[in-house]
Amino acid sequence: MATHDELVTQVERFWHTLYVERDLDAIGAMFSEDGVYTDVPVDDGGAHGPRQIAARLRIGFGPIQSFDHAIHRIVVDGDTVITEHAETWHFDDEHEVTLPFVSVQEIHDGKFTLWRDYSNINTLLDDAPPWWIEHIMSQPHFNEA
Repeated sequence: MATHDELVTQVERFWHTLYVERDLDAIGAMFSEDGVYTDVPVDDGGAHGPRQIAARLRIGFGPIQSFDHAIHRIVVDGDTVITEHAETWHFDDEHEVTLPFVSVQEIHDGKFTLWRDYSNINTLLDDAPPWWIEHIMSQPHFNEA
């Protein structure tokens, strides 16, 4: 089992890859073949495996101009890492939304096996620009990606 510090470092690298590098394929590659990502408020069965996880993220994150990300705390319990954080979505020059949430991740043998996000999704949806909502709604279901 990885140490506390190794798990914290791995999760911090994960968030950096997601929000700064925005390398969604690299995020997918951090997951085991049976890894699962679930955006709990959406409750759509989640994305399974590296390819689906990257495709799922691409749907929402692809058209976003930039993100700010603030980690408030990281808690480790065994192989489970819990991050309290907030992402600020800069959709374009006119629209910005900050979404506070908690992520629960499990890491086994250096790979993420579980990632669940818990948020009030309406915080994002209520202030997202109409073009982004239309983009999301026009996408084929991520399992087909």
